[in-house]
Amino acid sequence: MVLYWLLMAKKMSKRKKNYPDPMDIVTKYGADAIRLYLINSPVVRADNLRFKEEGVRDILKDVFLPWYNAYRFLMQNVDRLEKENGESFLYSENRSDFRPENYMDRWILSFTQSLIKFVKQEMQAYRLYTVVPRLVKFVDELTNWYVRMNRRRLKGEISVRDCHQALHTLFGVLFSMTKVMASFVPFLTEHMYQNLRHLVDPVTTKDEDVASVHYLMLPQPRDSLIDVSIEQAVSNMQTVIELARVIRDRKTLPMKYPLKEVVVISKDSGVLKDVSALQNYIMEELNIRTVTVTTDKQKYGVQLKAEPDHKTLGARLKGAFKSVTAAIKELSDEQLIEFQRTGEIEVEGHKLNPEDLRVMYTFDTSSDGTPNHYEAHSDSNILVLLDISPDDSMVDEGLAREVINRIQKLRKKAKLMPMDEVTVYYNATGSLTRVIPEYNDFIFATIKQPLSRFPVPSTGIEIIIKEDAKVKQDSLDLVIVRGHVMEDKSKTTQGIGALMNGPDNGRSPACRYVNLEMLSSGGKQATVLLENPRDEYKITFNQLIDQVKLIFGLRGKRVRLYPSKDRKQELSEFLVKDTYELHGSLLYVAFDG
Repeated sequence: MVLYWLLMAKKMSKRKKNYPDPMDIVTKYGADAIRLYLINSPVVRADNLRFKEEGVRDILKDVFLPWYNAYRFLMQNVDRLEKENGESFLYSENRSDFRPENYMDRWILSFTQSLIKFVKQEMQAYRLYTVVPRLVKFVDELTNWYVRMNRRRLKGEISVRDCHQALHTLFGVLFSMTKVMASFVPFLTEHMYQNLRHLVDPVTTKDEDVASVHYLMLPQPRDSLIDVSIEQAVSNMQTVIELARVIRDRKTLPMKYPLKEVVVISKDSGVLKDVSALQNYIMEELNIRTVTVTTDKQKYGVQLKAEPDHKTLGARLKGAFKSVTAAIKELSDEQLIEFQRTGEIEVEGHKLNPEDLRVMYTFDTSSDGTPNHYEAHSDSNILVLLDISPDDSMVDEGLAREVINRIQKLRKKAKLMPMDEVTVYYNATGSLTRVIPEYNDFIFATIKQPLSRFPVPSTGIEIIIKEDAKVKQDSLDLVIVRGHVMEDKSKTTQGIGALMNGPDNGRSPACRYVNLEMLSSGGKQATVLLENPRDEYKITFNQLIDQVKLIFGLRGKRVRLYPSKDRKQELSEFLVKDTYELHGSLLYVAFDG
């Protein structure tokens, strides 16, 4: 086969040298990137190719780097889990007892198996060029949705059991994709596989040659894990989130600042059911207080509007197209509702079907009785209204999130690991002098390190990094020192001291918590959050025990909790039906073994 590579509409020529040096491209982006770029090009259909270096770079940027970052994040957290709990992580693909409870776990497993099914089908038909677009979508779903929305679970911040389940899910997805994509991306998949294979239970592979990913057969899709309804539900959730993000961007409302309400309007009851079922994810992703679903569009001044499909109708109607287009734009809300019900409408003597029209929602902010504090955005099936009215408490929470952001960026700049013990000192001006103390618990729940006001002690401390920052118009000076520095509680807003003995500022803590004290080991103290964020991810009593073992290094020992030092009554899951009952209390920790 002879392939004609075109550059700027000219045939590539050795004599003219009007093409980039192939070895320079290989050196710069790698052979895998070029291979996948060509597989996704007209070359595999025996057509001409206008070669662009930017296309190879996009493969690296949009596919390989996010994919590799998800793999690296998995390996880091498997390593962390093994070190913290002193147990080995082993993946078994055929575990009969593995039934994910988490909705997003079930979704990504279903999405992965659907992709495997698609790839096998397309490869059997030699349609290699259809695989890359689906792979790009898969990488986006994995990294920008599953991993980001489950970071706390994957890091073990909810419970050890839930962490195991999330890591097992992510491992299974990445391991399957490594095998599926081996023939498309031979070098990167081999690199990943050589690290992943050591975490696979050897009992499940004893009859196979597993020395290389290229020795393995393409995995068979597991139909039992495919759930189309879950994939559709998550797709509807994603649509709502993306529409609301457009509104935030349009009105320059950063995600750090919470908003009161998002209203989701749709004629499809299935869409509204899906949104209701996944509203906690929507609230967290959009930083929204309330999700409202409704079919009552009139309440919000919403009407239907139709637009013609120019390509379809133009070719069919020819000279009548102009008059029909004008008539389509004048169709009333009632006519369009009837069209949605029957799937057919007559305009200017022509019968039109759903493929001829695009029905959209419109939002009239000027109509009588319509709330004017909403901003709207829609696709053909869902209308999202976002309440953008200002609220002082929400503005304050947004400022607190800005402070968290500055602290976390400074820790990253100093190359600190999450487990590194530090104390953060701050000096603030303007609104921050009020907001930081008021939202101390909220800030502490995220950074998990002591936070104290200036001055920084002049002796006995090691300053790691310092920075003068700006939050809106206010100044924020930050200094991070090594270790947890305990100081006079009258000027500190940090850690356990603040949570147990800090002054009452008239506000409920951002998250419910329980204080702990060891009955041995020098009376070590700690604090465990019973939820994070507020009113979400409440831990059970058994999960609290897991957290105690993790904090005090008691993995493998029997831990007991008591409400008093005399050990007269041991707490249990039967006595503590709701862990919120423990909020603000001091529990004493003992252990055996």
